[in-house]
This record gives sequence, C-alpha cells and structure tokens, in this order.
Amino acid sequence: MRALLSKAVGGPETLEMTDLPEPQAGPGQVTIAVKACAINYPDVIIIEDKYQFKPPRPFAPGGEIAGVVESVGEGVTHWAVGDRIMGTIGHGGLAEKIAVDPSRLYRLPAERSFAEGAALILTYGTTIHALLDRGHLKPGQTLLVLGAAGGVGLAAIELGKAFGARVVAAVSSDEKAAAAREAGADETIVYGRAPFDKDQSKALAEQFKAAGGKAGYDVIYDPVGGDYAEPALRSIGWEGRYLVVGFPAGIPKLPLNLTLLKSCDVCGVFWGAFAARDPQANNAHVEHLFRLWADGKIAPRVTEVFPFERGGDAIAKMAARGAIGKLVVEVGA
Repeated sequence: MRALLSKAVGGPETLEMTDLPEPQAGPGQVTIAVKACAINYPDVIIIEDKYQFKPPRPFAPGGEIAGVVESVGEGVTHWAVGDRIMGTIGHGGLAEKIAVDPSRLYRLPAERSFAEGAALILTYGTTIHALLDRGHLKPGQTLLVLGAAGGVGLAAIELGKAFGARVVAAVSSDEKAAAAREAGADETIVYGRAPFDKDQSKALAEQFKAAGGKAGYDVIYDPVGGDYAEPALRSIGWEGRYLVVGFPAGIPKLPLNLTLLKSCDVCGVFWGAFAARDPQANNAHVEHLFRLWADGKIAPRVTEVFPFERGGDAIAKMAARGAIGKLVVEVGA
C-alpha cells in the first residue's frame, strides 16, 4: 500500500510517497481502507515538529479520515467488515490503509460522502467543546469569530447561530467574508494582514468594538492568534470569555491588565485532550453534532479535493492560510 510519509523534519515538500506493507488489525483494532483524509492546521505543524505530539518517524500526517472497515481484530464487537466510518486518529490518515483503535470512530451516514465525513469531527468537535464547555455561550449573546472562513471558523459561525448567538465574523478578504455570510454570519469584518504597528492595532480594535456594540462580545473564538489577539481582547465585554484555539499567525502576548478591566476569562481550548480525558462527554457532543447535521443546521464545506499524489499541496495551501472551509485529500477510490 502507499503512504505519504514524513521522513525528515520540514514542510510539505519533504513528504515522500512510499510503498509499505499492509497493516494488520491487532487485538482491539480495526483496519480501515482510507477513502478521504481532511487536512487541518495540525498537519502543517506536526511535520515540522512544532505540534504538541511528535510521532516517531517515518509517519504519515492526516488526523481526520473517512473510509471502510476492511478487517476486525480480536475482541472488537461493534464493527464489521464493510462498515463506513469517519473519525479522528491523530496522524496516519494519508495512507491507503491504517490499523486503529475504533474508540474514536463513528458511523458515516449512508447519505453522506466520504469527503463530507472526513471534514466534520475535528473542526466541529473542537468548536462545540469551545463554545459550550469553555465559552458557556447562551442564546442572545454576541460571538466574535476570528479566521472565520477556515474550517473551524465556519464551524463556529454555524454552531454559534444554531445556539442562538449573534455572530460577527472577522476575515482577511472579501471572498472570505462572502463565505462567512453564506454560513450565517450576521456581520463581517475584513481586516488587514499582520504584522500591525501600534496605530494599526488600535484601528483594528476599534473595528471589532464597532461591530460588537456597546456591551462588547460575550465570547471571542480565536483560532488565529498573533497580532489579531490583543485588538480582539480589547473588544470583549464584561465577564466575557476569550477562547484560545490556535496560532497560525503566531503565539500572542496579551496584556493581562485587560482581563482585570473587563473581568474576563482567557480560556484554552484543547479538544484532543478533552476527548481523551472525558470520552463520554465528547461522544455526547458528537451525537449533538450528528443531530444538527441531519437537521441541516451545520454542514462541512469542502471547497477543494486533492488527489492522493498532491496531498502535500493540500498541506501547503493550509500553511499559506489560503483555504476557505475544508481541504480534503482523496486517498482511495
């Protein structure tokens, strides 16, 4: 079988298509014939050894897959050969087959494509945990979403609206603003490209404040970081919750006096650790997502599908922050 492997630290250009022996399902495992693998920001940094998890090399990136159960190991009772699956596996998805613990897999509805299935769990799972468990978002509150046209950004817009919030979407282009409005954003902000000097940072804070209204934002969802974080924090409301989701624009340094002045919380969102520590709560969230999906209130937006041979190009596009919605690699036919 073929796998797109990281054999040395570096960018997507260092990935190598390699022939490997087919994996076998050990006790408590299933083997999956991977059909689709979604690309997410962790795939950019895991091959650069900048992610919190550093798997031993060689390894295939790709933490979110959909496919078909090909074999079942000893002790596995809830899965059968031929079952269609979707789920998160950490890494290894850019391979034609993989042996995995089935605890992080879910049944792919018959009416959904493999590309759709590969694009749901990580972004929406992160976001429902962020908004409900960490942000305590309530109907009628105001939510600011940074990087709102990316996978997690569009998920935050859709879930924010599903939970009854007013959603302001901040993006870097008019094209991305259109995507945010299509997802349901009530208002959009187009900001410039960082880095910002002091005056530019102040001007961006005023943009955020104007869209948030006099009371400011109850919840701010930040999967971007960098120079965008402080202007956003300055627009938060009294006892607001600032959700730290990711740092593609860099790790920010926040002036903590702002948290005192607004009596606000800065909350880390580490969905992978939450799912591992409390699988029952995470599974309840996923069931909630499946209901919203069936009701048409959320729908992963797959904007580009790459052939397996161009999996590195998909990661490069994610690294360049050029993606709107989700990028998916078609691994198997």
